[in-house]
Amino acid sequence: MEASVGNNMEAVRRSKEDRKVLRKQLKASHTLLKHDGISAAQQPTKSLVVANGGLGNRVSREELSAALNEMGELETLIMHPHKPYAFVTYRSEESARKAHTHLNGEKLQCGENSVTLYLSYVDSVTCQEEVSVPLPDGLVLVEDFVSPEEEALLLAAVDWSSTNDDVTAQKALKHRRVKHYGFEFRYDNNNVDKDKPLAAGIPQECLPVLERCVKNKHVDILPDQLTVNQYESGQGIPPHVDTHSAFEDAILSLSLGAKTVMEFRHPDGRFVAVVLPERSLLVMKGESRYLWTHGITPRKFDMVPACDPQSPAHTTPDLSTYSNLTLSKRDTRTSFTFRKIRHEPCGCAFPSACDSQGAPSAPSPPPPPPSLPCCHADAALLEEEYVHRVYDAIASHFSSTRHSPWPRVCHFLLSLPAGSVLADVGCGNGKYLGVNPEVAAVGCDRSSALVHICAERGFQAFVSDALSVPLRTASCDACISIAVIHHFSTQERRLAAVRELVRLLKPGGRALIYVWAFEQEYNKQRSKYLKDQNKKHPENHSATENTQTGGSQEPHGTSSIHPSRHLEDTYRPVENIDVTDGKLSVHTNRTAFNTQDLLVPWHLKEGKKRAEEEPRDGGKKDKGKEKSQKSSGPDTSDATHSPDSKPGASGDTSQTSSSALKSESESSPAPVFHRYYHVFQQGELEQLCGQEAGVKVQSSYHDQGNWCVILVKDLL
Repeated sequence: MEASVGNNMEAVRRSKEDRKVLRKQLKASHTLLKHDGISAAQQPTKSLVVANGGLGNRVSREELSAALNEMGELETLIMHPHKPYAFVTYRSEESARKAHTHLNGEKLQCGENSVTLYLSYVDSVTCQEEVSVPLPDGLVLVEDFVSPEEEALLLAAVDWSSTNDDVTAQKALKHRRVKHYGFEFRYDNNNVDKDKPLAAGIPQECLPVLERCVKNKHVDILPDQLTVNQYESGQGIPPHVDTHSAFEDAILSLSLGAKTVMEFRHPDGRFVAVVLPERSLLVMKGESRYLWTHGITPRKFDMVPACDPQSPAHTTPDLSTYSNLTLSKRDTRTSFTFRKIRHEPCGCAFPSACDSQGAPSAPSPPPPPPSLPCCHADAALLEEEYVHRVYDAIASHFSSTRHSPWPRVCHFLLSLPAGSVLADVGCGNGKYLGVNPEVAAVGCDRSSALVHICAERGFQAFVSDALSVPLRTASCDACISIAVIHHFSTQERRLAAVRELVRLLKPGGRALIYVWAFEQEYNKQRSKYLKDQNKKHPENHSATENTQTGGSQEPHGTSSIHPSRHLEDTYRPVENIDVTDGKLSVHTNRTAFNTQDLLVPWHLKEGKKRAEEEPRDGGKKDKGKEKSQKSSGPDTSDATHSPDSKPGASGDTSQTSSSALKSESESSPAPVFHRYYHVFQQGELEQLCGQEAGVKVQSSYHDQGNWCVILVKDLL
């Protein structure tokens, strides 16, 4: 009898699990149809789409193939760049049926992470034609230029334990370590002191390699300067052009220890990603040396061809069109860059990029800080320059540093009934749009670059200003505004942003608002933003969202909820705002605020734009550009900058809202972007919301350096 009852309970449990898997499988199919136009077949076929099994989920081809091959022989496996799904075609329909039965709902372990696979049949799989793109003029890649034995000899020749900086000018930079031989490249002026050679010349171990370079006509004369850079996984270098006046034409770069992907960008927007295999030699001459920037995006994985592509000479695979890609985990890579010191002015054919011919070789002085706006027009201009333009420029790296939803925001979203309509006004990279799969979520953001990232992730989002959202009045059950309203520069515009949220709500609907707090120390507890001030990279943080690059930084139990009346009663506007001659001050990251209106720096380093201090989740002026940040205050991401993505990696330093600072790159300065913030005092957010008729503050609280309220719209 007991055995029978036990068997029945087991059957019920299995039935529930099966229904759960089926429900999630159908949801995954619906999502693919909705966002990517992939429709599931009604009958079994040899082809399946594998949801959650894509490169975008950090699933490698090898890991997925191993699981799929257990079900039968594969015909093709297509993995598109950045997509969260893959397509598989089996040799037989029977194998596809087996995979559909046994792999649906199964977890696939991918390194330290795991994903749950959901498979659906598809009628056919189309593969985009893979194309090659020309290498920049003058660029040559020679694979296996040195043998494994030579590689070991060269690596052993570099003594990183040495502390005699006068000999090799060894430097421990923020995102890599470096040694110079022959002459020191100085990062303070992006040049070399040609009258002060170093005691250590190029190591003797390098001479056979350099003589081979001369013999093979990669260079005409032996170099006399060597820079050795060592990159750990996750490190990189910003886009730059080696200073024309410092070095002659040909530049040689050996990649030792590991492969990486180097990105080349032309001023006209052309982009070429070149895979640099271990032990390969990269030769830059002419246009590729003088005009194209080159850099390495800081990340721990690269998308690379799964096998050696057969590309025509002087071309490289266009990774954006490749379907035969896999993930390559970065390891410690050491580059040997050989150059010849130039003793006469450069007379190259690219004067627009040549410091010898008038182009700047050092950063220009920073523009004067802006003034507080005195009218609506001034406010709009301030926000356009110090919010909108900045977030469009840093969107890619910004998004890469903000991927962990804040717990209390998630709690609000998960409390919404199934079928609710949610609007995320200022959605950033969309990290909150998928928290509750049972609601219909739509996002909007002022940054088209961030909205594009949302679309790539399969979310519904559109470009819109937070003051005028093109959705019907009373059409939403809930709205969220995370780290957005503090980017509006006047009281009237901040109130208008609240009013727009209320307009969107149905009667009885709720809105959650987060803004950066003036009080970073509250109830005798310092926020994560201040606690991290002594960490290795204190300059890249923001208070609204915690700054860690990993999970959320809002520890459970550290948020404080208070009656809204108490907070309103304690609000006293700050007197004597700290400005000079009406100018906004620039905040020092990871320090307490001494003014409510300020500029917060975001440093572009190593190829990506990275926030140095700002709320993490969506802090855009109009829309959640900061949304993608983490939970502990400013952007503390230690990704030398961006990240993997579009706008950030371009190396565009022309933003008028930022001052350019020197970077660790070989020649191009790293700009510092400045974002406008109005940090809220205790009770100020409640008082602001209390000015809007037809809505009540249901609750308010302080959450790791942010003031937060939940509003409820009155019933009719």
